[in-house]
Amino acid sequence: MIRIAIASGKGGTGKTLIATNIFNTLIFNHRKATLVDCDAEAPNAAVFFSNKKTDTFDVHQMVPVIDTNKCTYCGKCHDYCVYNAIFLLPPMKVIKVIEDLCHGCGACSYACEYGAITEKTVSLGQVNNYLTNSGYKITEARMNIGVMSPVPVIKAAINHADKDEIIIMDSPPGTSCPFIQTASKADYIVLVTEPTPFGLSDLKQSVYTLQNMDKPFGVIINRAGLGNRDVYKWLEEENIDLIMELPFNVNIAKIYSEGKLITDELPDYKTEFFDLTNKINDVIKNK
Repeated sequence: MIRIAIASGKGGTGKTLIATNIFNTLIFNHRKATLVDCDAEAPNAAVFFSNKKTDTFDVHQMVPVIDTNKCTYCGKCHDYCVYNAIFLLPPMKVIKVIEDLCHGCGACSYACEYGAITEKTVSLGQVNNYLTNSGYKITEARMNIGVMSPVPVIKAAINHADKDEIIIMDSPPGTSCPFIQTASKADYIVLVTEPTPFGLSDLKQSVYTLQNMDKPFGVIINRAGLGNRDVYKWLEEENIDLIMELPFNVNIAKIYSEGKLITDELPDYKTEFFDLTNKINDVIKNK
């Protein structure tokens, strides 16, 4: 089993376009593959495939509840909480749990010596499983509105994904914790960028993050022909693999905006995307 994450330093570069078409190409070539949509704040990979939902389960977190009748306002729970999720005013005898900041680590319960802290279950989101018409599986992380961090939901989706030959993970945009959670589970990361100043700036952040994580990666330039050549120059200077280009093409944009796949509508891309997965597979095997 290999895991390939499709990521980007910013939103809108086309990572879902790449992830869904790689998955579709693997289906066409009868490879055992699963697509995991890790963009839990706005998952949309499943809409590109005819499918039915097979099952769903909630992802929960334990959140502290403080009994003010037992609390002595000593402040130890506040001191132990590295996420600043416990608001405390000892002179006023005010103590509150800020649930949106809580990470469910249990440190406050450990710290309390007076039995004033119990826990309750809070839903963070769901993991939804779909089956395409051709029998391939899509696993989707979807966080609840108002939840501060999608990381636990992403982690649950990745862990729940079937252990197929190839796992394609559509990563959240950016370089914060959701991106790192996804990339840390991947054997190879495909970074999708665009040839613009913003694209280059965010690509650099992604590259530096993955280099610190010691993860192999390559770059796809989407909308090639738009903007300037600065991305190409930087990749060459840094000796970073440019593994594919997609042209700036109105037809491709139209196909994608209609919820269709370019590997279905423009069949020549099936070969290009399949060659890409074979190239990545070789890199992983020779690592």
